[in-house]
Amino acid sequence: MTATATIEPHTGRTGWLHRLRLYAQRIVLVLLALLIGALGMRAWMSRSTPDLQPWHRLVPEELDARALDAADWSQYVAAENHLFADVARDMEHAVAPDERAHFNRYNPDSPVYPERFATRWNRSHVLEPEAAAVGVVVLLHGLTDSPYSMRHLAEDYRRRGFIALVPRLPAHGTVPGALTRIEWQDWTAATRMAMREAARRSHGSLPVHLVGYSNGGALAVKYALDALENPALPQVERLVLLSPMIGVNRSARYAGIAGWPAILPPFARTAWLDILPEFNPFKYNSFPVNAARQSYLLTDAVQRQLLRLKASGDLARLPPVLTFQSLVDATVIASAVATAFYAHLPANGSALVLFDINREANLEPFLRQGALVAPSAMLGAAPRNYGVTIVTNAGPRTLEIVARTTAAGASQEIIRPLNLRYPADVFSLSHIALPFPESDGLYGRTPDPAENFGVALGTLGMRGERGVMAGGLDITTVRLGSNPFFAYVIERTAAAASAD
Repeated sequence: MTATATIEPHTGRTGWLHRLRLYAQRIVLVLLALLIGALGMRAWMSRSTPDLQPWHRLVPEELDARALDAADWSQYVAAENHLFADVARDMEHAVAPDERAHFNRYNPDSPVYPERFATRWNRSHVLEPEAAAVGVVVLLHGLTDSPYSMRHLAEDYRRRGFIALVPRLPAHGTVPGALTRIEWQDWTAATRMAMREAARRSHGSLPVHLVGYSNGGALAVKYALDALENPALPQVERLVLLSPMIGVNRSARYAGIAGWPAILPPFARTAWLDILPEFNPFKYNSFPVNAARQSYLLTDAVQRQLLRLKASGDLARLPPVLTFQSLVDATVIASAVATAFYAHLPANGSALVLFDINREANLEPFLRQGALVAPSAMLGAAPRNYGVTIVTNAGPRTLEIVARTTAAGASQEIIRPLNLRYPADVFSLSHIALPFPESDGLYGRTPDPAENFGVALGTLGMRGERGVMAGGLDITTVRLGSNPFFAYVIERTAAAASAD
């Protein structure tokens, strides 16, 4: 009896552990079954999506991170010229006659064929000032974009005496299939290559600025953080960010899983989140799973490094940052700019400009409650280590715009009229609108008649039933493509540049 009594506790504990293992195995099996079911559903649903075209299947060879770190600007441009020649040749033989739609950027006879324009906006380029340079600026475009999206900011910097370097980031400007195999480290290597050229042209005496739009904003921040940890990297005097990809939906972490069925040829379309017609000469409409995955990995690396540098005290050496962000943004988490980035910055002269929604558009009953949140709810109470400007309606029942500015370390708000108006038919800015004036020939609401890019996307406002037009066009007619307050962006960037 005594021996039996001493064994029972051990037997009970062993039984409990056994039951725990069984429960864990069952949970794993259930989760595995759910994953297999979800992947099966994803594979099955992909069969109803459009067929992949040659520009989706082609993956051109580009310089990888190791080659980029060994290359200079001229070598990158030379490799880029070969790349575009190869893509043009491959597309010429791959695109069948019945696939040569009139508005297809890969059709040489199309009005949106990029190579027919006087300036090849998909390629890396340099803008030189007319007089002696007063500084150098590197401008980084966004995901699926091209150097075209930086053209207006680059031209303004050039006009003010800066040498403007606008690199084409790897996997951009050619075919969307290039994004299916890219890694974010290739983009950071291209950024380092451009910054080496900026340092060479600055001769060690001119200020160097780094401008980043969307994914390019995350790359700009990543480079500045890397430069804090590696003194051998050329240093930056100022960062300017537009709609920076500081925070993305955490579901993007698992975006790569959605493409797993693509390893089987019948389900190759699961490697894509969007398969759309390619009618935009300077931006991909189609979007692969890998692009979402790489953007998440980049933002995650930025967040981890930011917190590490803050803990070590090295973040105190970060150069001033000027950021422009729409209060509502369907691509990135707008609040992350304040809570996950600016909240950690030292008192170094940084400033955040928020574009509020049009509070007088008479659409409040039709807007989601989240869109009606006041900017102050995102920012928290003043004083702050950084300055804040809210671009918003001057008051009730007016479309006139004012800038409500609270300086760093202050609590009092200063209100200044901007001599600008919110368009009555526009309820907010958008992620993609910030770097484009309304006169932009492709995205502007009132495009410059001297520019002709084959299509004026910003003027498309046709009405009819949804689901009739091609997917990309449905998106374009709803989402604002240009910034009615672009003049204020130029004013603030000019002031920041003159301060250095």
